[in-house]
Amino acid sequence: MPSHLEDPITYASPGEHDHAALRAMARRSFSETFARLHEPSSFAEFLDCSYGEDGTMAHDLNDPAVRWLAGLHRGEPVGYAKLTPLRAPAPRPLPGSVELQQIYVLADWHGRGVADRLMQWALAAATELRAPQMYLTVFDHNERAKRLYRRHGFVEVGRCAFVLGGRAHDDRIWLRDM
Repeated sequence: MPSHLEDPITYASPGEHDHAALRAMARRSFSETFARLHEPSSFAEFLDCSYGEDGTMAHDLNDPAVRWLAGLHRGEPVGYAKLTPLRAPAPRPLPGSVELQQIYVLADWHGRGVADRLMQWALAAATELRAPQMYLTVFDHNERAKRLYRRHGFVEVGRCAFVLGGRAHDDRIWLRDM
């Protein structure tokens, strides 16, 4: 095992001083998983809109309705979870339902329990909010993510499209009753 992986991971809500590093980590994680599926210029444009200095993630980091937990190694993010009020299309949502909008872990840290720990936090946060349901969406071919969600009691309940660069991807809607 590489020595850099031997140090423990700590978990914390990101502060304002963490935002740039967290956005960079999100950009890297999304790229590791999905860059091979897209034309480079449209993918770069998506990354800028999503993870840039004035992108969606930057706004959500300052939104008090959005909850975050980052997994940190030597002070640098290696993963994070983002819990929001329900934004995704959802069949039969109950009032107060939440969405696990993102749970990202850098590829070097896969299989080390980071995603499970982030999921445990998200479920506890949803319980604290008294959310009756937690929804999420996942790319249909992301088998690693789907295994994580199944392990934590989620089931597939529908489909939706995720559009990037004019290309629609088949995403699946998953639900866990709390």
